[in-house]
Amino acid sequence: MSAAAAPIRAKRVLPGFSLSLGTTLLYVALVILIPVVALVLKGAEIGPARFWAIVTAPRTLAALRVTLTAAAAATVFNAFYGLLMAWVLTRYDFPGKRILDALMDIPFALPTAVAGISLTALYSANGWFGAPLTGAGIELVYTLGGVILAMTFTSIPFVVRAIQPVLEDLDPALEQAAMTLGARPFAIFRRVVLPAILPAWLAGSTVAFARSLGEFGAVVFIAGNLPFKTEIAALLAFIRLEEYDYQGAAAIALVLLLIALILLALSNLIQFRAARHLEAR
Repeated sequence: MSAAAAPIRAKRVLPGFSLSLGTTLLYVALVILIPVVALVLKGAEIGPARFWAIVTAPRTLAALRVTLTAAAAATVFNAFYGLLMAWVLTRYDFPGKRILDALMDIPFALPTAVAGISLTALYSANGWFGAPLTGAGIELVYTLGGVILAMTFTSIPFVVRAIQPVLEDLDPALEQAAMTLGARPFAIFRRVVLPAILPAWLAGSTVAFARSLGEFGAVVFIAGNLPFKTEIAALLAFIRLEEYDYQGAAAIALVLLLIALILLALSNLIQFRAARHLEAR
């Protein structure tokens, strides 16, 4: 075989498979697996009876109820607002579009404690937004509404950034063909756009919910941290650490971890089925 006929081997930009895989697994082990395993082992040391007593204590149940309620409300809002924002950023051109697009990443870059202080100052009784709301009888600071507001702020980018690239890659010819066949706008969205973005929409919403479950810095300033009213589970775990109750902190953290893992597993299952359904069409 001549040299000209010899197959050309593609050059790898990154190192070989073994080195790349080893580096990746080392990073995953150090940053993700070891802390999670340590938390699970710490929770296993408690024992079933003690664990159940901690997680079913009235204050723990109240904190979990506040956390789940606020996270669910923030996720529902972000699911629809994030879809609308992604649609605006991908389908329309207007002055300031790049600035608006960049603003979507501010919650990623801004420290959550700074976000909490800013939200508290803005929505307090004498704040820019809080003053007119208080005059209308609406209070957000030191209420469940404030917790929802803080979680909404910190988790909105996950939905927008999950949907935006899918909408950008969606072929406009599909929508134009449906329009040519006489389909109405809502029917086009429901039958053409929604099936394509559904896996990404579910993934972004689920990650936003999981992010809200563990939110701490942005919430503690605006919530007031009132036990049985606005105290979140992450703060209660921190309080247990300050009280040197490591078993109590581990039990609460383990419950939040289990909820997040279950949600992520369900999200992946739904995404898989949605993708299979879309391929079968």
